[in-house]
Amino acid sequence: MCKASARLQSGEESQIQATRDTPLSHFHFVVPSRPVSVSSLAMHLTELDQECLLHLFSYLDKDSRRSLSLTCVRLRQVFLDPQLWTLLHFRSLCELRRDNYVLGSSLRYLAVCWHSSRVKVCNIEDWMKTTFQKDLCRKHESLVSDFLERVCHICPNLLSLTLSGCGHITDRNVINVLQSCRRLRSLSLENCTRMTDSVLQAVVDHGHNLTDVRVDFCRNVTQSGLQKVRDKRPEVHLSAIHSADMIPDSKPEEKTEIRRALQKFLIFS
Repeated sequence: MCKASARLQSGEESQIQATRDTPLSHFHFVVPSRPVSVSSLAMHLTELDQECLLHLFSYLDKDSRRSLSLTCVRLRQVFLDPQLWTLLHFRSLCELRRDNYVLGSSLRYLAVCWHSSRVKVCNIEDWMKTTFQKDLCRKHESLVSDFLERVCHICPNLLSLTLSGCGHITDRNVINVLQSCRRLRSLSLENCTRMTDSVLQAVVDHGHNLTDVRVDFCRNVTQSGLQKVRDKRPEVHLSAIHSADMIPDSKPEEKTEIRRALQKFLIFS
């Protein structure tokens, strides 16, 4: 060790020893006039700026966001901010009735996926349904249609739409979305039994920004309609699992004619 380092270390040790030997009465302590609580040192949630609050809210589900928004006006403003609602995913039709979400121009991704045993009832042709089945469907048959109508008027910047198990929506509902949401890039229709080739024609006519289209398990879509999309919009990735291979709906009079022809065949055979 060099002499300079030795002198420095010796000086520090002397200062430490001198401090230890000094009585406490020679020191001046600053005591706060009143005790400081831990809560006063913490920042209140509402003191955060809008960007931070939006980021925190983004980790919550719809119900939690609404519950938190009921605590004060400041958090209610965050809940109502359209920037918070860029994505909406509904897992049942009853969720569409709730007031735990906000539709706005910031919505980019929307999904309504209903996986329930009631979907089988909805998929039955109307003229074949019993009175009980019709009453069951009547309670929710217009929910998705009315909701999509609101989307057309409020959410022009929608980029992706997924509808699954929505047996009561019609071609017109989806066509309106294609006409209103011109920036739509992805359209997914799964087990939507009332979809026909009219929707595929609308994809050609109005879906100028579409890059991905799925029409899976849609029994009233035909092979010719799918081929038209492939021919006129080759840049679109088109998926149609079992759609053109399923038995399409038929009118009641067509069923009657088939039944009569079968009866005649059985009589004369």
